[in-house]
Parts: sequence; structure tokens; C-alpha cells
Amino acid sequence: MTLKTDHIVYPTWDAAACLKFYRDVMGFTLANTACGNDWGGFPWLMLFFRAGDGREVVRVALRGVKRPKSDELPRDVRHLAFAEKSVIALQRWRQKLLAAKIVFWEETHGRQSSIYFEDPDGTILEITAPPTRSSKITNRAALLAARKWIKECHA
Repeated sequence: MTLKTDHIVYPTWDAAACLKFYRDVMGFTLANTACGNDWGGFPWLMLFFRAGDGREVVRVALRGVKRPKSDELPRDVRHLAFAEKSVIALQRWRQKLLAAKIVFWEETHGRQSSIYFEDPDGTILEITAPPTRSSKITNRAALLAARKWIKECHA
């Protein structure tokens, strides 16, 4: 498989707060914008933020669209994860988030440590360290476990 992540797109309900957060807190550059008058009948603005690896986080504002009601899923079941080089580098993020008065929580997942927090639109972001190193081949045990779980759910 040769596919690589290029960009991700999420809605924003407050373009001004989004712009400030992704530039000032996350440190991303605003690489580009695009706008128009009819995306599903709404005037729109796209904000293209460049992360450190060159990939983009794109936020879309649709004028006049109301924020949907929250669903019953755990709040972090949908989130965007970014990586730092080392666990020591996470301390800089703790300090930055505290200075910006952003509430965060921490979790440990095996050898990785993670900090979780919300952006102004309620999207959960994770900064983890060290970076995930996934295998390029399918993990047979993982495939069997997934198939077993799926079979039990459909039994």
C-alpha cells in the first residue's frame, strides 16, 4: 500500500477562534484559504493549516450552519493525533496548554504517553510521544482478533 495521509477536513463553528488556536497554540502555519458561495447552499471558508510533517489540517466554516447536538459517544472516540519526538518534549506542550488556559488530560498507552485536549470546536486533539511505528504488513494476530470480535458482535 502506497497511500499516505494528505489532509484531514473537519468543520469549524468559529473561524476566528479556529484561526487563533491553530496558529497560536498548535503552531501550525496558515498555508492557504479558499472560499465560495455555495457548498451545499452555504457560503464557505476553508482554512488550510500545515502541520510539522507537511500534511494539512483543514477546517471548513459554513455560514449560517448551526453546531449539531452532541451524540452519546465518548468524547475522545473521534480525535486527531499528532506526534512529538520524545516523552520529554510533551513537557513543552503541558506548559503551553497551561499558559493558554486549555484543560487537558493525560494517558499512557504502553510505551507512549499522550496529552488530550479540545480545540475551540470541541474536536479532541492528542499529542503523543514517541511517534507510533506501525508495521507495513498486516499483523496476523490483530487480524484474527478483529475477525473474532466482529463475528461475536454479529452472532
